[in-house]
Amino acid sequence: MRAVWDGPIDVIEDPHDACCHFERALPILRVKTDTEVVPGQPDLEGARNALDALEFAVGLTRAGTAAGLVTGPVSKKQLYAIGFVHPGQTEFVAERCGVASELVAMMLAGPSLKVVPVTTHVPLREVPELLGVERIVARGRAAARGLQRQFGIAEPRLAVAGLNPHAGEEGALGREEIEIIGPAIERLREEGYEASGPHPPDILFSAQRRPTYDVALCMYHDQGLIPLKTLDFEEGVNVTLGLPIARTSPDHGTAFDIAGKGLADPRSMIAAIRTAGDCARRLAEA
Repeated sequence: MRAVWDGPIDVIEDPHDACCHFERALPILRVKTDTEVVPGQPDLEGARNALDALEFAVGLTRAGTAAGLVTGPVSKKQLYAIGFVHPGQTEFVAERCGVASELVAMMLAGPSLKVVPVTTHVPLREVPELLGVERIVARGRAAARGLQRQFGIAEPRLAVAGLNPHAGEEGALGREEIEIIGPAIERLREEGYEASGPHPPDILFSAQRRPTYDVALCMYHDQGLIPLKTLDFEEGVNVTLGLPIARTSPDHGTAFDIAGKGLADPRSMIAAIRTAGDCARRLAEA
């Protein structure tokens, strides 16, 4: 920790002691490691340490010892190298909470926009094959319920993006909107959710359209994350919806190229901590 934090550190044994230390130091519940951390140089031992810390933190939160879970960015390449079998931390946390992955949703939230990708960390060429009515409906349900439970939005408005240019141009540019996305929207409406679309992706995120919905349901990762990070990069937060606990993370990667140089912008992490606190409070009141 000394390599990445210049202020005082207090090693604590009990999470309940953390509040007593924050004014003067960074309280740390240490996960044992015998290797020296070199900023910007990921290795397998660091990946094991990160996974141990994640497992420990999920356990504390599930037990109620911690109110919420805020995870930092990790190197998926290093985690995969030590046998990590989940696409990301979201799926790992869901499994540990006993929730099926299809019942959770990764939402990226900022002051200007909230997006939920239907497919996440997969090659773009695989997206059309992975899209299905059930997958879209499940993400829509998780998004709506999460906005109700964790963000206090009583009747969330879902705007569903098309996959193809111009939302398929009535089948001329692709039939996913007709055969998959449209029927999924109808299912969501039948279940009582306010869902609209399929919307042409190139206009869905305009300043005129954003006030008309609470969350945009996007068909693939970059369709939602490019506008979110363009608008709210410094304050973007990754929120996992559908869990019994509050879990957030900053909406950026590891940035190994600037690690240990004092150049990192902390605003996304600060926003993630604040959002986790707000979500935890609402879950406790539900």
